[in-house]
Amino acid sequence: MSRRATSSRLQLAALLLLGAGGMAALVAACGSSTRSLSSLSPDELNQGVTAFATVQKVLQHPRCQNCHIPGDAPLQFDDGQPHAQGILRGPDGKGPPGLPCSSCHGTENPPESYGPHAPPGAPGWALPPPEHKMVTLGVSGAELCAMLKDPRENGGKDFDALIEHVSQDKLVLWGWSPGGNRAPVPVPHAEFVEQFKLWASLGGPCPPPSPPPDVPAPNAVGAPAATPPATN
Repeated sequence: MSRRATSSRLQLAALLLLGAGGMAALVAACGSSTRSLSSLSPDELNQGVTAFATVQKVLQHPRCQNCHIPGDAPLQFDDGQPHAQGILRGPDGKGPPGLPCSSCHGTENPPESYGPHAPPGAPGWALPPPEHKMVTLGVSGAELCAMLKDPRENGGKDFDALIEHVSQDKLVLWGWSPGGNRAPVPVPHAEFVEQFKLWASLGGPCPPPSPPPDVPAPNAVGAPAATPPATN
C-alpha cells in the first residue's frame, strides 16, 4: 500500500471516530465547564459560596484592594493609607498626566538594599481604568461577587478570562511576593486559583447580602499623607 493511501485511510478513520462520539464528547466538555445556578443542589450551592469566601479573602487583602478603590486615590501599606505625592488614578488607570505610575514603579521589585519602603514593581503596574474600577474595598461579599461576574464591571471578562487573569497576570502574582515589609496574600496562590475555578465551575454562586466590612479611617480618601513613597 502506498504512503498516500495509508495517510488517507488514517484520516478517514479519524473522521469516523470523531463522528461516532468524539464530537459529542468535545461539545459536552466545552458546554459543561460552567454550571447553571438553577441546576445546583443545596450542597453544591454551599460548596460554591464556601469557595468564594476564599476568593473574597484574597481580593480584599491590602495587596489587592489598595488599588481596587471606589475613589481615584490609591492606597499604600497594610493599613491602607492614602498614597503619598497625591497620586491619582488618571484617565486610563496608569496615573495622572505627567506622573504615570511607571515613573516610580518598575517591572519588578527593587533590590532589598533599596530599603523596605522603596516603590515596588511588577509588569503593567496600574489601577483599573475609571470606566470599570472593579472595586473590592469596603464592599460586601455579595456586592464583590456580583461585580466580579458582571462584564460591565470587570472589563468584559467571562469566567475563563477571569481564571486566566488570576492564574497568570504578573501584577496579580505580585501580591504573593510584594517585597519590602509588605504582608503577602496569606492564601497560597494555588489554593486561590483552585477555589476560584471551583466557584466559577458552579456558575459563580454569591453569598447572601450582608453589611460591608468596616474600613479603617486611614482608608478614607483624602489629602495625601506624608509617608514614604511606597504603595500597595
